Amino acid sequence: MTLAAISYDSQEILKFFADRHEIKYPLLGDPDSKIIEAYGVLNREATGMQKGFARPGYFFIDGSGIIREKFFDPKYRERLTGNSLIAKLFPELGQEVTEKVEAPHLQLALEQSDATGVPGTRVTLVAEVRLPPDVHVYAPGTKGYRPIRLVLDPIPQLELQPVIYPASKTLYLAAIKQQVPVFEGAFHISQDIQVSTSAEFWGSLGKDGKTFTITGKLEYQACDKTICFPPTSVPAKWQLQVFPLDRTRAPVDIRHK
Repeated sequence: MTLAAISYDSQEILKFFADRHEIKYPLLGDPDSKIIEAYGVLNREATGMQKGFARPGYFFIDGSGIIREKFFDPKYRERLTGNSLIAKLFPELGQEVTEKVEAPHLQLALEQSDATGVPGTRVTLVAEVRLPPDVHVYAPGTKGYRPIRLVLDPIPQLELQPVIYPASKTLYLAAIKQQVPVFEGAFHISQDIQVSTSAEFWGSLGKDGKTFTITGKLEYQACDKTICFPPTSVPAKWQLQVFPLDRTRAPVDIRHK
């Protein structure tokens, strides 16, 4: 993406913002909101300083220039991070392993899309599970067995979104002539957390922010071809550092008049 033809002060504002946040990729200036309108994301209800702004979100455009996915939130203060979006589109690229946990009958790696955030940030937490050959765990919705579950402990300042499980596989158990949904091999279980945007929380952060330890557990029952092992639970833990929003405005001499 290259810079559009924009006025001098707009270029300077973009440069000031990019320098402050160490942004190295090109930024697109759109002072007349023409590109925003072309993409159909102009916020027509916005007034004052927000007038002419886009509704914040993401487009995933492939190499042929075709929009394959789009991600938008109704509240402009609440949004996915770029890393969280990549985690959804390309799970193998979008997370950073933060801890490996010893667990019976499987390998467990804990990952997260971002180590830091601000009020409104939506971060993706991931449990990557790897099972040995011929071992399976039961998928949610299984009747008569203990399904695998990721359970996080609530934190008032972090809103927990629904847990997302992968598509299950149907396994036929010949011994009891029954079909059950299971997971095999390697798979990801993910859950988004939304950082609070309340004024009270903003005011409590201070200039250095706060670090939150997010705890929970992974419950499951592993089975092989001949035996189901006892149900078990292993602890899970992530850390997220939340900083206050950067509300620094551009110098007066380059602001929009």
